[in-house]
Amino acid sequence: MAAEQAKVDPMHQFTIEPLVGANWEIAGYNIAFTNSAMWMLVTTIVLGLFVAGGLKRQLVPGRWQMAVETFTGFIDNMLEANIGKEGRKYVPYVFSLFMFILFANLLGLLPLGVVGIHPFTFTSHFTVTGVLAVISFAIVLVVGFWKHGFHFFSLFIPHGTPVPMIPIIFLIELVSFAVRPFSLALRLFVAMMAGHVLLKVLSSFVIDGTNAGVGFGLLVGLPSFVLMIGISALEILVAGIQAYVFALLTSLYINDAENLH
Repeated sequence: MAAEQAKVDPMHQFTIEPLVGANWEIAGYNIAFTNSAMWMLVTTIVLGLFVAGGLKRQLVPGRWQMAVETFTGFIDNMLEANIGKEGRKYVPYVFSLFMFILFANLLGLLPLGVVGIHPFTFTSHFTVTGVLAVISFAIVLVVGFWKHGFHFFSLFIPHGTPVPMIPIIFLIELVSFAVRPFSLALRLFVAMMAGHVLLKVLSSFVIDGTNAGVGFGLLVGLPSFVLMIGISALEILVAGIQAYVFALLTSLYINDAENLH
């Protein structure tokens, strides 16, 4: 019984393991090709194929082309609503960001374990979401200083702020601005990690309840299994929402750099 329970470790699914080149190093840093890197590559390939299928430009678009155009139009409308006409030039980046996170989240939910393949949700790692957030934040800084120069610092002094309050308000706004990439990365990381941990815990209830006998199987295992189905459906929704929130906040931050609101 204890041996069966020990088989389910909710945190093991987040372990990064080298697949190739476990001993490869550059300047003391290991550069092995890991399961995380493999699923990033898989996500990139799937995204590339998805976009390529929508580039046919048929007069009467098929379902694939319509799907790509729908997502592109969705991002275009979001950027126009939040930034204005200037937002159109950011469509390629925000579209790629949104779709990459969406596909990563959804691929990590596929029940491939039944055929011996274990999906890895790399967006459940803060290092990955942190890099995505830093890239978005870097774009904001580059656009802000490129377009406005040092006047970009006026973003941290709201219009109408009393002169004696300017130093304090400036520091508060600066800290709030600097925390943006951290909060952006943390939101996605926590949402994805929490959902996968919950599913793994429920799966342990199903396994332990089944191994304990028919009575425990019906009392614990069956309700847990039904709940797993419901949570899995919810996780699909969360996967889309988190990708949208990440893209939306990125567009709002870019808007600050473009328009200094």
